[in-house]
Amino acid sequence: MYWTIHGLWTDKAEDCNKTWHFNVTEIKDLLVDMRQYWPDVLHENRTKFWKHEWDKHGTCAATLESLNSQKKYFSKALELYEKLDLNSYLLKLGIKPGNTYYQLGVIKEALTSVYNVTPKIQCLSPEQDEEVQTIGQIKFCFTKDFILRNCTESKVDSYSACGNMPFGTEELSICNDTLTNYPSHV
Repeated sequence: MYWTIHGLWTDKAEDCNKTWHFNVTEIKDLLVDMRQYWPDVLHENRTKFWKHEWDKHGTCAATLESLNSQKKYFSKALELYEKLDLNSYLLKLGIKPGNTYYQLGVIKEALTSVYNVTPKIQCLSPEQDEEVQTIGQIKFCFTKDFILRNCTESKVDSYSACGNMPFGTEELSICNDTLTNYPSHV
């Protein structure tokens, strides 16, 4: 598996209940799927990442009845991940990770042809002595009813689900429409 879940985020950061602390026992029946599809790729302590996602995003998303518990929030993210099936679609479209380079436009067009919306693709900038950016995160945007929408549209009452590769997202920026590395591992 290549793409994993990074998070499910509301585009509105108000109305967050920061007193609602993460409790892993509330999602104990989801842990097998969480470990596989929503791993913490930076830390040994898996629950640290999930706690961060709940504290920062889940407590805000909980204003929706469909996300108003830890179980609902994490279940919905897993459901959306399964529905998007990003790994399979990219492979079917002939876009495969490896020592492979693609024009970013090819990846965007392929994703748009499958999902009928434009996702937001983020990359790592080329390091010194490198010439190409590296794809790092693909963000899909949804309405509050969890219908896919273009990520270029207004952010009012919407949610985002991201798939990411194993590195810190603070290093990511919107990809340039140039040659892009899609590595088999980072």
